[in-house]
Amino acid sequence: MFLYKIVVLGEGGVGKTSLTIQTYDPTIEDSYRKQVVIDDRPCMLEIWDTAGQEQYTALRDRWIREGEGFLLVYSISSRPTFERIKQFHDQIIRVKDIDPALVMLVGNKCDRITEREVSREEAMNLARRLRCDFIESSAKASVNVHKAFYDVVRMIRKHRERDRESTKTKKKMKCIIL
Repeated sequence: MFLYKIVVLGEGGVGKTSLTIQTYDPTIEDSYRKQVVIDDRPCMLEIWDTAGQEQYTALRDRWIREGEGFLLVYSISSRPTFERIKQFHDQIIRVKDIDPALVMLVGNKCDRITEREVSREEAMNLARRLRCDFIESSAKASVNVHKAFYDVVRMIRKHRERDRESTKTKKKMKCIIL
């Protein structure tokens, strides 16, 4: 069984914890583990629910270094949380020069249609600029919660497979000098 380490980042109050604990079992230090089957393959998800406040930047750096996939969460009913996403993305790039394909932008609280401050189009444009995937979710209404996490696992799998293929190719290309 493979372990997948997913880090959830975003401002306080956007619903990171609600997304995480909706179906995952708490362990320690805001870390959650859950055994699931994705695409007929068993796996263990380890999810780190990070604090959004600025004073936790160093702790987030540690989680980012150890993480493999990332959910960048904002609330569709709060423009400031959306505007801060780029800073979280920049922190990921600074700490761990990562493939953008391992990042998912998540517009949470999509059940709050009448309170919407961030349009889907704006979010999709940001996702294109950041070169990551995008999904809207609602932890309260159980919309796309599993899909967000499962899609990140699928991204990690593709990345691992590319790395394995790259390693095989490098091994085949050995040069012997006599």
